Amino acid sequence: MERSFKGKTILITAGPTYEPIDPVRFIGNHSSGKMGFSIAEAFAALGAEVYLVAGPTNQQTNTSTIKVIPVTTADEMYAAALQFADKADVIVYAAAVADYKPKVVADQKIKKAGNELTIELVKNVDIAATLGKQKKPGQFSVGFALETNNEAANAAEKLQKKNLDMIVLNSLRDEGAGFKHDTNKITVIEKGKTTAFDLKQKTEVAQDIVNLVWERLHG
Repeated sequence: MERSFKGKTILITAGPTYEPIDPVRFIGNHSSGKMGFSIAEAFAALGAEVYLVAGPTNQQTNTSTIKVIPVTTADEMYAAALQFADKADVIVYAAAVADYKPKVVADQKIKKAGNELTIELVKNVDIAATLGKQKKPGQFSVGFALETNNEAANAAEKLQKKNLDMIVLNSLRDEGAGFKHDTNKITVIEKGKTTAFDLKQKTEVAQDIVNLVWERLHG
């Protein structure tokens, strides 16, 4: 059977989120968005219509069937994802969403004063968990977990808590994996099943993920 996602709608979140502290500073992370954009290209190559909600990134696409929705904060990413979640057949949460944001954003640049500065942080919306609560029957969702310890246990817990069908685990202990690399080394965890892959280019990793999703939907 030929692999195809023709007629299917895919929603993907990608890249980091930036949470403003004041007009010039923010809380962010090192996500480049490469993995999410590679997954979008892999789905589009198999005929899917892709909505790509992307945080601040230098990544670009010229593929006409990929619609990029640029966002900055976690709240903006959630609002955009919510807009397309209902029509999506597959949702891939590949973004590195900031867990916390400043409780108060200063209107003016915070001036240097004293040796310490305390910023109160509040929890951001957990996009995957929130959308997981309203998941439609037949909708397939894929999460990502970037871990540094107890990797498999933490990822398996996220799989269940966020109502995901599949979670892609990256360990920062694996050389060449995670942020700032063109390569990645993943382990895909599903309920009662684990599939480990070798270190590969992110474009190849994306292909592995998309193939696995296709197998689960048509197997």
